[in-house]
Amino acid sequence: MHKFRNDYCEIAHDVVLKALIDNKDYQFSGYGLDEHSQNAAKLIKDLFKAPSADVHFLVGGTQTNLTFISYVLKDYEAVIAVKSGHINVHETGAIEATGHKVYTVDGVDGKLTASELEKAVKYHCDEHMVKPKLAYISNSTEIGTIYQKEELTSLYNKCHELGLYLFIDGARLACALTSDANNLALDDIAKNCDAFYLGGTKNGLMFGEALVIVNKELQADFRYQIKSKGAMLAKGFISGIQFEAILKDNLYFKIAKSANDMAKILYERLVSLNFDVDPVYTNQLFVTIKKDLAYKLIEAFGCELWKDLGDKLVIRFVTSFNTKAEDIEEVYNYLINIK
Repeated sequence: MHKFRNDYCEIAHDVVLKALIDNKDYQFSGYGLDEHSQNAAKLIKDLFKAPSADVHFLVGGTQTNLTFISYVLKDYEAVIAVKSGHINVHETGAIEATGHKVYTVDGVDGKLTASELEKAVKYHCDEHMVKPKLAYISNSTEIGTIYQKEELTSLYNKCHELGLYLFIDGARLACALTSDANNLALDDIAKNCDAFYLGGTKNGLMFGEALVIVNKELQADFRYQIKSKGAMLAKGFISGIQFEAILKDNLYFKIAKSANDMAKILYERLVSLNFDVDPVYTNQLFVTIKKDLAYKLIEAFGCELWKDLGDKLVIRFVTSFNTKAEDIEEVYNYLINIK
């Protein structure tokens, strides 16, 4: 049976694997200084209309967050995130281990708001407390919701007003930007943050994230930071080859949209069987269901147990670039036969 636990349990898209095989007999400069990495960086800058940005390829999301956030912040400065934010919940204290506090706020539908940001900054009123300097958000969020253009613009304007930087975790940015509910253009991302990253691990690559530093103030000597944090891959050309391949012919966004479409079909199938399903915007789908059936679905399809509500559980289905319509029908038929 197809598993729905996450969107990074397959090795890579065929186009990516072919590109790696096609280049297996060549030799390249190391540490991301090869022609494939340079070409991939140019493709990204062109896509997001950010010609003066710096692009760096790192291996994973936690590594990217850790490397960039600890670079931006002084010893006494902190990052603000919603309570469900990845850096707060799923990174094993990586940010705190660098000596920086993650100050959390409630958020609305998994999203940070300008008003909560302002309250957080005002609360930290003197030198006896950490000084907030960076706002961290994910798009899509940990619960699959997305930022609308007016929300992101408002947040970035508030950051400017408060003297903060804004950093977007883009592990699932492709799914956010191809959501039916999205109204952000690609260049809106670059215009409304100081840095973001384009996730590859969760969208067809073997591994890899492309960190895009838009703000020139934050670009100097960043390669020193990458090396000092153990994040500089000697065979960096592997990341470059992968991103170069996936970005050609809009494939990166096509496969993200496919993952979203499969989640939408699954949503419709579950609703038709009268299950309690949260609205779906991207490739993550949350179902509130009785415990006995929830555990059966977890065993059969690898769903993640998201929340225990006592007599019921919230479980998460995640579709990927490799999820097919027949995989969705497999879930549907399983539920029909088991009910």
